[in-house]
Amino acid sequence: MFKNTIVKTPGESYIHGLTTSDLGNPILEKALEQHKAYIDALKTCGVEVTVLPSHTDFPDSTFVEDTAVLTPKFAVISNPGAPSRNGEIIEMESTIKSHYENIYYIKSPGTLDGGDILQIENHFYLGLSERTNLEGAEQLKQILELEHYQATIVQLEKFFHLKTGISYLGNQTIVVAGEFIDHPVFNSYTKIIVPPEEEYAANCIRVNDYVIIPAGFPQTKQKMNEAGFQTIELDMSEFRKLDGGLSCLSLRF
Repeated sequence: MFKNTIVKTPGESYIHGLTTSDLGNPILEKALEQHKAYIDALKTCGVEVTVLPSHTDFPDSTFVEDTAVLTPKFAVISNPGAPSRNGEIIEMESTIKSHYENIYYIKSPGTLDGGDILQIENHFYLGLSERTNLEGAEQLKQILELEHYQATIVQLEKFFHLKTGISYLGNQTIVVAGEFIDHPVFNSYTKIIVPPEEEYAANCIRVNDYVIIPAGFPQTKQKMNEAGFQTIELDMSEFRKLDGGLSCLSLRF
């Protein structure tokens, strides 16, 4: 059960953020509407939402998930792999300090994006990507094992972030797409398989009694509903344009 979430409003510079999507430029007004709907959905799920103001110097900073890894007892401030995003952790650190006393840090030359970190109960999966290097993953693995969690490092082949292609819904059930469908590391879990044409829907978030999913992916939604999960659909078009998914927009703890 989550009690708290942290989100950050997209700023005027959001339209200039990093992207590999080739989906065109985001429309700021629409992004702001979608972000408000995201906050409303989180409140429906029964969590407190801390809304941080936008920061013009950091176009991508609405994707707060990449700045930290949060657990019930401690936080880890990350070291984002994109140089233009590294300063985002300074502002986020002060917010996290208002919730946590026990804080660790990923230090250079290690890099780590929170979007590459998936928690399944007491086991963390750490993705190696263009943004998270082996040094960063090894640092986090050491921290997690010190705190009595298990950690497994997973090399990504195609996905941008680990959680681009996999999400945990609880009850030992995962949503998987692409390279993770048959990945041996995840074979012990019950799988909801996302068809190739709905791959974006693999990034979803379980928040208490609901699973928040991107709108427009009926096959995946049906599979989740048939598996017994209540879903909330949100339009994510303006965040998808900057490689962003539902998990990227919040820190949940």
